Amino acid sequence: MSIRKGLNYRYGIHVPDMKALTSDLNIEVMPAPEKVFISLSQHIGAPASPVVGIGDKVKKGQLIGESVGAISANVYSSVSGEVVDVIDIVNALGQKQKHVVIKNDNLNDEFLFDDLKDFSAKSLVERIALAGIVGLGGAGFPTAVKLSPKSQLDTLVINGAECEPYLNCDNRLMIERTEDVYKGIIYVKRALGLEKVVVGIEANKPEAIKAFEAYPDLDVVVLKKQYPMGSEKHLIYCTTGRKVPLGKMPFDVGCCVQNVKTMIACFEAIEKNKPLTEIVMTVSGNGINSPKNLKVAIGTPFKYIVDYCGGFKDDVVKLVAGGPMMGKALSGLNHFARKTDSGLLVLSKGEAVLEEPTPCINCGRCAKNCPMRLMPMYIENFALCGKYEEAEKYGAMNCIECGSCAFNCPARRSLVQSISMAKGKIKEMRTNGRK
Repeated sequence: MSIRKGLNYRYGIHVPDMKALTSDLNIEVMPAPEKVFISLSQHIGAPASPVVGIGDKVKKGQLIGESVGAISANVYSSVSGEVVDVIDIVNALGQKQKHVVIKNDNLNDEFLFDDLKDFSAKSLVERIALAGIVGLGGAGFPTAVKLSPKSQLDTLVINGAECEPYLNCDNRLMIERTEDVYKGIIYVKRALGLEKVVVGIEANKPEAIKAFEAYPDLDVVVLKKQYPMGSEKHLIYCTTGRKVPLGKMPFDVGCCVQNVKTMIACFEAIEKNKPLTEIVMTVSGNGINSPKNLKVAIGTPFKYIVDYCGGFKDDVVKLVAGGPMMGKALSGLNHFARKTDSGLLVLSKGEAVLEEPTPCINCGRCAKNCPMRLMPMYIENFALCGKYEEAEKYGAMNCIECGSCAFNCPARRSLVQSISMAKGKIKEMRTNGRK
């Protein structure tokens, strides 16, 4: 194999990685709870349509939500038991989403797919679609759609950067399940019909880098510890030297980017005949008594996870689903594990900024450090004034919502939230045919 140093990009930020709390902890399998609350909208695209109703008996791995349309994903039960409700629950973004509630019978009766007889590219993509696999790095884009590009690709880029502070699930999977990651890569490579694979791993993960030394057909690229190194466009540049222009996608430069966890899900769907019913997530922060890396059933209540990790300490001030930079702040524990969850952070007073925002002083730090070379202060101003056309002219739709601007803002402005709101309004205007 080859191990080489990746290219650097000029912008972005350096944040404390805060990974020491869980970096050396093996992944634990957490027992499934008495009830799971499984969202039918855990992916980009149309929500899955429920195919079960109250009173139905289901097995672990049984289809409970069927994909709808070209961009959607199947949803499966993560336990065996009885469907006791199909209800709307408000998610961390304040959106109502339909959830299937299943009472666990603790019998663990499991449904598996039939063995694959044909390992052609078409069959592999169909199996990945059937299994309900989406991008598990956080985006949630249906993986089978990504593996059916309209243009010719030549490089598969595996994202092992995991640049978000606190999170260690990808790191531990690369160390503990290296062979499974590799097998997933081989299947995805075959599905795409290409040979070249690069694996990008940040330099602060030496064990993970070493773990891939046994695979001569992988090009392992050691990346500078920099945020947001895990962004697709920056990862592609640092591993291949190719620049993805604004408004373009990775396939426009011949690349497909896939996350480490997604590779394991593909391996399990193809070799183990398992749909996606479990995720690996990091539970961390100085506000939790026992930080852990956990394998949990999708739909597990966050309260159950917190209790399993010893509960809260006395000085908890903030809960975050995901990482501190791109994750979503939670109003409480009435939330449930989703396919795309990589972390649950319980932050103490010393870890979270609690100051109220003050007026922008036009210092320019947000623009200086923006990895997409935008001017967040102007986009935020137009967003707050309701001038969404102007926000769009200043590149709002090119924002990757990485949080670098807010991290550097001395006025503690909620830049990402404002830009995200503007993006939503711009999409709405486009849908309604108005500018």
